[in-house]
Amino acid sequence: MLRFAGFELDQQRAELRGADGVAIKLRPKTFEMLRLFASSGGRVLSKQELMEAVWPNVHVGEDSLFQCIRELRTALGDERRQMIKLASGGGYLLTAEVEAEPDVTADAEEPPLAEALEAGPATPAEGVPAEARSQRAIFGFSRRAMVAAMAGLGVIVVGLAVAAPVLKPELLFKRTPPRIAVVPIVDASNDSRGAVMAAEVTGRLTDGFAKIQNVSVVAPRSPALASVESASAPAAPSDYEIRGELQHSDQSWTLRARLIKAGTGEVQSVVAASVNADEPDAQLAQSRLVAGAGHVLARRLNEMLEPSASSPASRGQSAGGDKVAVEQSLASINQTTRERFGVAQSMLQKALDEDPDNVDLAVALSSLQMRGIQMVWFSPEEAAAVEARANATLEQALRLKPNSIPVLEATCRFLSATNHFVESLVTCARALSFDPWNGAALYLIGLGQIYLGRFDDALATFQQADRYDTPPASRWTWLLGAGMAYVSMGRDEEALPWLQRSIAVTPGTGRSHFLFAAAYQRTGRFAEARAAIAEGLRLRPGTTRLNVSPPMKNASPVCIAAWDRVVQAEVEAGLPER
Repeated sequence: MLRFAGFELDQQRAELRGADGVAIKLRPKTFEMLRLFASSGGRVLSKQELMEAVWPNVHVGEDSLFQCIRELRTALGDERRQMIKLASGGGYLLTAEVEAEPDVTADAEEPPLAEALEAGPATPAEGVPAEARSQRAIFGFSRRAMVAAMAGLGVIVVGLAVAAPVLKPELLFKRTPPRIAVVPIVDASNDSRGAVMAAEVTGRLTDGFAKIQNVSVVAPRSPALASVESASAPAAPSDYEIRGELQHSDQSWTLRARLIKAGTGEVQSVVAASVNADEPDAQLAQSRLVAGAGHVLARRLNEMLEPSASSPASRGQSAGGDKVAVEQSLASINQTTRERFGVAQSMLQKALDEDPDNVDLAVALSSLQMRGIQMVWFSPEEAAAVEARANATLEQALRLKPNSIPVLEATCRFLSATNHFVESLVTCARALSFDPWNGAALYLIGLGQIYLGRFDDALATFQQADRYDTPPASRWTWLLGAGMAYVSMGRDEEALPWLQRSIAVTPGTGRSHFLFAAAYQRTGRFAEARAAIAEGLRLRPGTTRLNVSPPMKNASPVCIAAWDRVVQAEVEAGLPER
């Protein structure tokens, strides 16, 4: 047991507990990193040392490390980065003083078994009857410990006997995670850069799937190494394979990838991702190729591992028309206008009325309606009713499908829309643990960081989402988010290109135009600022100083102060006071 700053790190149970004794959820990799910090004796751990210890034998990028660091700071309430500090040399250290307490499970007076055997027959102690001493210990274990162990075993056996008729076998015995083999991407490009590009894409794809919580990944092996290993010990069979080829044309690089069921060869999902052939940043091109394919394959894998929890009738319908309704309505969830939002909401509500037990439809409707709350498209009375229904729906869905990406996304959006930002960060991070390329989850994480006053972290998160650029329908949100982060920090000139790109993708929201006006006003471009305000008022008539800001409940004082300065600039550019 390691104790620091009011926290308990229980290594035996792999559990972090707060001062109230309540367990704080951490991903296994995040817990392992915290254990390393707590047992390091206060020394600085380099990035390389952390990555090699937490991800042994798997090459991962620094973004995996940064994600774990962010999750730890969130779990420890370390928003000011004083507990886990970045050292001058680039490593990290835990600054809190750690106290270690040994786990004593046997009686203090009982020697270990090996010592008892070496010591031979004990000399009878004075005043203790020999018969009592002979019953005191059995094979070096105290009688009290033996009784407790037998009693515990009895409880377990009885418990399993009672539970067997109602629990599924996979709930009684932990299932082995499915094994995913990433086969080296084939270079079909006829380009001198193709072999290097294919190798980099293979490595990045492997790294990404290695981050997924409920699978294990078999890294690709070179043919020479594979032949040596197969001669000594055959590799364990995989459940699924990811195969693909890289092609090149005058206009683009294209990665075509497939998720294949290894035992049958059945293709489960096919995806193609492309980037401009003239992209000067090779790493950006590789990142977007991998994200474009990995995002789709990860969601398909999650769908297979988290089957629908609806009724049989619902599952049959979801495979057809209802699935189409969900996809069509949520495809534009971040890119929608108020009118399109109303159409999508009616479509989902109609489908749910026809099949009220369909959990997938209910989750999709809740997710869409949370977008409506974020955009202030409901009256206060309607919003309260929508929140209550969504809360009940998502609580039930999380019990039924705790690892489902759509359920986690919807819950993350709910927590963000209702200003529960810390909880939103944790839930969004969990969604990323099943789809590391999920730009929508990254956007909501960045939004939470904005409200918590962590503008630098938010900017890095939005920029990471832009490097992945998946799903494209959400693109304008992280572009707007990056602009928002820059404006919040007073870096208005840097905000302008991000806001311009956001408006070019989705020009109809109005919110981007108001931020645009603030940035223009504070850089002295007053005519452009007035034009942006006018366009924002055309798109969102009735907007004034009193209602231009999003709800600030639970926002940090740093965020509130920054937002007040932004609103003042908007007023100076022509936003009505009332």
